[in-house]
Amino acid sequence: MTVLSLNSFAAGKWVAPAGTITSLKSAIDGRVIAELGARLDFAAMIEHARTVGGPALRALTFHERAAKLKALAQYLNERRDALYELSYETGATKPDSMIDIDGGIGTVFVFASKGRRELPDDVIYLDGNLEQLGKTGAFVGQHVATSLQGVAVHINAFNFPVWGMLEKLAPTLLAGVPAIVKPASATAWLAEAAFRMIVESGLLPDGAVQFVAGSTGDLLDRLGSQDVVSFTGSAATANLLRANPTILENATRFIAEQDSLNATILGPDAAPGTPEFDIFVKEVHREMTAKAGQKCTAIRRILVPADHREAVIEAISERLAKTVIGDPRVEATRMGALASLAQRRDVLEKAALIGSEARQVYGAENGFAEGVDAENGAFVSPMLFACDDPDGADKIHSVEAFGPVSTVMAYRDLDHATALANRGAGSLVASVFTHDPEVARRVVLASGAFHGRLYFANRDTGREATGHGSPLPHLVHGGPGRAGGGEEMGGIRGVMHYMQRTAVQASPDLLAGITRIYVKGATTIAGQKHPFRLRFPELEIGHTLETAERQVTLEDIEHFAEFTGDTFYAHMDEEAAKANPFFPGRVAHGYLILSFAAGLFVDPAPGPVLANYGLDNLRFMKPVSPGDTLKVQLTAKAKTRRNAEYGEVRWDVTVVNQDGEQVAGYELLTMNQM
Repeated sequence: MTVLSLNSFAAGKWVAPAGTITSLKSAIDGRVIAELGARLDFAAMIEHARTVGGPALRALTFHERAAKLKALAQYLNERRDALYELSYETGATKPDSMIDIDGGIGTVFVFASKGRRELPDDVIYLDGNLEQLGKTGAFVGQHVATSLQGVAVHINAFNFPVWGMLEKLAPTLLAGVPAIVKPASATAWLAEAAFRMIVESGLLPDGAVQFVAGSTGDLLDRLGSQDVVSFTGSAATANLLRANPTILENATRFIAEQDSLNATILGPDAAPGTPEFDIFVKEVHREMTAKAGQKCTAIRRILVPADHREAVIEAISERLAKTVIGDPRVEATRMGALASLAQRRDVLEKAALIGSEARQVYGAENGFAEGVDAENGAFVSPMLFACDDPDGADKIHSVEAFGPVSTVMAYRDLDHATALANRGAGSLVASVFTHDPEVARRVVLASGAFHGRLYFANRDTGREATGHGSPLPHLVHGGPGRAGGGEEMGGIRGVMHYMQRTAVQASPDLLAGITRIYVKGATTIAGQKHPFRLRFPELEIGHTLETAERQVTLEDIEHFAEFTGDTFYAHMDEEAAKANPFFPGRVAHGYLILSFAAGLFVDPAPGPVLANYGLDNLRFMKPVSPGDTLKVQLTAKAKTRRNAEYGEVRWDVTVVNQDGEQVAGYELLTMNQM
């Protein structure tokens, strides 16, 4: 195999290695795979990101950015095979590589979808509801989010060179912020190959992404208050980077996702022979062997009821004994190598520390497949320990061997189990295997504050369960304390890390102008045409229809009750209704009010309105009695283009009585032709 020369991508150009050159070796047999070394003008890179990439991204709406992400995910998805081949040299099996490569691409797809569904076709995001700051509504407040005008520096870990890069890039680009990517050197050839595909796709604006193959030099020293550092790796490195004087002085955002001592709990109800016990053993084995245990979310501490400890040890050991360790290209291999010889040395050193407080109950000395290069390859056998005194121990709760190493410890009761889980001082994830909802609730209350994610699995979660060690783009990935105190992904929450939340205080007219969304109290537009006769581009925000009136009679109420079957006493029994403190007597059905409202504002002829597909935020403010008169104000509140054929219109619907008092309100959603 030809030795790869890993280039950096700076200010729109590929830059060959220079300065101190580092050789990168195969995890399988120690052959030199690639060389890297960066001698870059980091000031120019930051300037390029801020003045070229940032403005280009911010000129795009969230939907336009999401469309680029979707196209990029499709582009990468068609080119996975080349990445799989390079991934083998990191020690990863095909299933391991799929977690990294397919998982990363899938994450981009999710953020693209969420950008289209949950963000506006605009460059301003509304965070939360409108706040009325005075009695009359003439002064209001709204939290908005806008893109930071700096650069995001992504410092990634060696264990997931593709997923780690893409799960940071997706929310960053969706937020409209350019990124400089720094992969871990040990597996940088795979990250560079994936990044090269991103550039070659031509889908992103110039300056949106840059790449550092080698040292970051003085990059962090040049960051300011509009920039973000997002780091994945060890706590020691995170603390070193976080303490950079420039980062501290400028309050540069620093997001850390650190390795942690994740725990799993076998519920007190999950005895041998139950489905939960079997699922638990299978999951522990998978977490020990997937990526050779090199996952920041892998299970490090196994907490089981004292009565079941030996059964758990026996069951896990039996599965480990059947695990073929060897060349990841060989079909029979079930666990590959660690990423490097340096990583193997570190794992063995940390395992020895754990062994000072626990006895090793599994760890085959010669459990490798035939043909394995045990000297030059970074192979190591899974190691299972058992700690007889978890309360008195320290290292099993503070030392992590970042490989296929886990420790079993027994608990007396559930309170003891959660206390032991919390001894990890903050983790990315803890899992619980139980069929008892009360056990699940007690764990959340006792341990939720110590873990970024709690994963519950049992016989009911079935095939849809993603596993203890699988963070999902929809949910936050991070954790308190030892885990770094940061968050990644989490859907739109992840996007917000690269945006500034600002409290805007203004009149309704000014706020409507800022947000391009109608605000109650803002000036409305009384058009000549019924708003349902206007196509999507013709309809203006604030276009309002004031309807005629309609009186509600007792006959209407009784007919609606008979027709629908809703004969609730408040509509049918005068004496019982008056006894209710909320009603003056018999009142109209809420859905009768909605039906009459629709009858007042709907234009019946075929036209631009293709469909009414729902309503949001329905509230009934005041009862409607027989003899009351209803009138509706229908106002175009917001518009979102969906495709070339139609767009979504959100209408503010206000229903008032003869005294001008609001009796109901909601938001109607329609699809309108272009």
